[in-house]
Amino acid sequence: MLSRRPRTLCRVLAALVICSAGCTSTKQSNTARTATEQLLISNAVDQSLNKIDFTPLAGASVYVEEKYLDCVDKGYVVGSIRHKLLQVNANIAAKPEEAEAIMEVRSGGVGTDVASSYLGIPGFTMPGMISIPDIKIINRDSQKAVAKIGLVVYDVKAKRELGEGGLSMARADENNTYFMGFGPHQSGTLLSEINRSAPLRPGQHVRELPNQVAFSQRSPAREKSEGGKVKLSGGEIEALPSP
Repeated sequence: MLSRRPRTLCRVLAALVICSAGCTSTKQSNTARTATEQLLISNAVDQSLNKIDFTPLAGASVYVEEKYLDCVDKGYVVGSIRHKLLQVNANIAAKPEEAEAIMEVRSGGVGTDVASSYLGIPGFTMPGMISIPDIKIINRDSQKAVAKIGLVVYDVKAKRELGEGGLSMARADENNTYFMGFGPHQSGTLLSEINRSAPLRPGQHVRELPNQVAFSQRSPAREKSEGGKVKLSGGEIEALPSP
């Protein structure tokens, strides 16, 4: 008859065999950064910019100043802001002196965090120097991205702020849950984006970038109206001076 200690060891090893049957492996990235990390950051940037109303700048000539923007994926942030301005029929100025208004962009934080947790038995060492690894019944790997973007717009000639500007922050996440090694069961905003259903608050209307790219033929230059108008946050109307 087996002694109590070997029986206990056999039971533990049997449990390990059962748990190991459901183990899965994740393929590592072949690039410097994983696609998931890049998509999470771009998702957070998109959500952050979707909270900003660019329509008061319609018809105005705007120069996007990016020298205060220091973050990962800077090109995507700047390009998305320029695209948002074009969507509201603003004009993108190539130089500050050619603009009616300057839009300064800054970042308070653009990056990702990773966290892992599990429900089970932590690893331990049996008598006789036999090491038993963690026994994970349920484990969850989470990765989230946060984008905090600040914007301020001011008149070129008057050097006066147009509106109060402000900060916009959003978060994107991806969660992978495993049960006895089987999975992953995915959830999070990234999965929603991949499924082409952007998460919106009830009653929120956002003009998102189209998922099909199409361009129209260039039309003749329109006559420039005298002094575009920008609505300030206090409800006042500021007329941009004609160049």
